[in-house]
Amino acid sequence: RPAKYVAIDCEMVGTGPRGRHSELARCSVVNYEGDVVYDKYVRPELPVVDYRTRWSGITWRHMRSAIPFRTAQAEILKILKDKIVVGHAIHNDFQALKYFHPKDRTRDTSRIPLLNQKAGIPVKASASLKSLAKHLLHKKIQVGCKGHSSVEDAQTTMELYRLVEVEWEAELATSLPPRSPSPVADSAQYMDDQYWPADLNADGL
Repeated sequence: RPAKYVAIDCEMVGTGPRGRHSELARCSVVNYEGDVVYDKYVRPELPVVDYRTRWSGITWRHMRSAIPFRTAQAEILKILKDKIVVGHAIHNDFQALKYFHPKDRTRDTSRIPLLNQKAGIPVKASASLKSLAKHLLHKKIQVGCKGHSSVEDAQTTMELYRLVEVEWEAELATSLPPRSPSPVADSAQYMDDQYWPADLNADGL
């Protein structure tokens, strides 16, 4: 099972009017053991207006070695395919990737009540990754003024998930509906009256 798990973290920069639009500028993926399997800088599709270095850690120098967004997207989605993907507020990462991962294969550490309980944080609160790392892993992350490290954040996210993996997966097993293959319609059934529009079933037709 460990081979089925990866953790992801993305860093975004600002594009568009006043740099308010977020676009992917770096993506890191680690495996179950925390080893890096992907870490690349990504060139946004629009010109960068705000590098958001204080948080993203991205500068114009990183764009020299950056790969095009569509190239990165294809590489990353190939890694995520059929995997259980762990992340913190992971919807932001998927949004930056312009991607939607199946809910039953997504584990968001910002939405795992067990982590909040262990950290002494209200169950329904959205705890930051930094706070959970401090309380549960006794480590400091996202410090200094050089911005976040997406590798460190992805590794931390996986560590947090593994703390509650057994309990959390047991809970999910009882709450998530089982995956079923897409139903394949039997072409013959469309000959039945119930599948025709009502006006075609009227008398005299």
